[in-house]
Amino acid sequence: FWEVFHLPVVPIPRNKPSQADTRPARVFVSQEAKFEAVVADIAERHHHGQPVLVGTRTIGNSERLTEMLTSAGIPHRLLNARQDAEEAAIIAEAGRPGAVTIATNMAGRGTHIDLGAGVPDLGGLHVIALEIEESHRIDLQLTGRAARQGQPGSSQLFLSADDYVIRQYAAEEAETLAKA
Repeated sequence: FWEVFHLPVVPIPRNKPSQADTRPARVFVSQEAKFEAVVADIAERHHHGQPVLVGTRTIGNSERLTEMLTSAGIPHRLLNARQDAEEAAIIAEAGRPGAVTIATNMAGRGTHIDLGAGVPDLGGLHVIALEIEESHRIDLQLTGRAARQGQPGSSQLFLSADDYVIRQYAAEEAETLAKA
């Protein structure tokens, strides 16, 4: 702002201290291994009642994950471009106990997620990023859905050597990882 507008910037402190728990990224050699680990993580959290919001980069990945969760018997809601009329209602319910919501990263932005009764004691909303985006801002918007306004919550990124952004921008590293 100073360089462009000659206006000073004043940092504004948070209303309440952050309780965000950002977990280390989990990295896998293949998409299949990554998806299996995500389903296992969701199953464990769902069993304990912790709500989970999974952000996917593509509609295809959201539908692949919903098929795997259905096969595993895990109830969930899917939100991608095909459910746009229900978008706000689906996201608004994502914080209730045991809820599992799968959404493309752009879906549901701007809709507040209330934590249901007892959810803060379970660790709050857990957000899984299924891939990184080309724009880090989108990743921050997704993971920022957890631990809002001083509430507890956590987030974690799951990556694989097969991910589009990894192959596009770190091809050598992806090839090395795939051989591991």
